[in-house]
Amino acid sequence: MASQLQWQCHRFDGFTPLGLYQVLQLRDQVFVVEQRSIYGDIDGTDLDCWHLCGRDGDGELAAYARLIAPDEKYPGAVAIGRVVVAPALRGHGLGRQLMAEAIAQCARLWPGVPMALSAQIAAQELYRQFGFETEGEPYDDGGILHIDMRRPAAAA
Repeated sequence: MASQLQWQCHRFDGFTPLGLYQVLQLRDQVFVVEQRSIYGDIDGTDLDCWHLCGRDGDGELAAYARLIAPDEKYPGAVAIGRVVVAPALRGHGLGRQLMAEAIAQCARLWPGVPMALSAQIAAQELYRQFGFETEGEPYDDGGILHIDMRRPAAAA
């Protein structure tokens, strides 16, 4: 496996049918099957957000996140969601690469805007490494404990 991924960030209409299938398959594999979280993954948000896909040297989907415009999910902030790394590729730093790229893309698309996300409690330390701080109290989301986190806007 290559240590660096090739990144693409595009709108919904930038997907090929196979690319969309791969994203939905990865999200289903991890969030629904592996984590046993029954929730409506196909929630309409995909149509209006940006999709960040990291592919390995063979073109296989290794990591994914969706980027949601300011005020759509969190007041005054961009949302980073559906953050996922393929199970077979975990433990190689791809989660950090994914978050670094997601933050860079959000800053490019929406400069000067804070970022927010709903973190699984077990992953909040990863997000803290990127300047996210917890807000509020933990809550159940699809049977998994989450907490909201926010990162201030980067200085221009």
